[in-house]
Amino acid sequence: MRVLIVEDEHKIANSVKRGLEQEGFAVDVIYDGTEGYDMASTEEYDAIILDLMLPGMDGVTLCKKLREEKNHTPILMLTAKGQIQDKVTGLNSGADDYLVKPFAFEELQARVRALTRRPQNGGNIILKTKDLILNTLTFEVKRSGKRVFLSRKEFSLLEYLMRNPDRIISKDQIIAHVWDYNADILPNTVEVYIGYLRKKIDNAFPNSTPLIHTVRGFGYRLGN
Repeated sequence: MRVLIVEDEHKIANSVKRGLEQEGFAVDVIYDGTEGYDMASTEEYDAIILDLMLPGMDGVTLCKKLREEKNHTPILMLTAKGQIQDKVTGLNSGADDYLVKPFAFEELQARVRALTRRPQNGGNIILKTKDLILNTLTFEVKRSGKRVFLSRKEFSLLEYLMRNPDRIISKDQIIAHVWDYNADILPNTVEVYIGYLRKKIDNAFPNSTPLIHTVRGFGYRLGN
């Protein structure tokens, strides 16, 4: 899952970024509303954490512009203001949820995960393909009833593939959803991680049907 944080308070933004990365998210941080709008409208994200008061372009304007452009990425609005009218303004601009500062990181994380589970993002907590099961809350992966241990990046890659079963996913799409904008991606990075997954998901279960397939010239597909 890839998340964009648009927040001008560097300490808060960087703290949230570190916390989400520890939970397996790929995270981009922007400190200015205008730059945040540019990123949100040109890159693909699974959720946006958006401050209400920003330099360049305020959060309400940014949110409205994205919705006018039919960008339906889930948005969690942050603000230091707790008045009802501020909440109403944020939600009426198109935000999906609202959180008042100061907040506990655990609550923010729970709200972000809830937003990414909504129908436009694939919806389910438990993902299943044949005998492969992935739990997005406990980070457990099992195949044929046996626990499979994955790194955070391997888990994120597998989750993205399982949210798009039987679809051909290009390397660019994988990079856009699994790695953040500033990640140092080598030409063979995706192939390497696909190889890691194959060893743990397919090769380790010789009696099960291989699930990860390479579609030469196009990308990868997870399914029968």
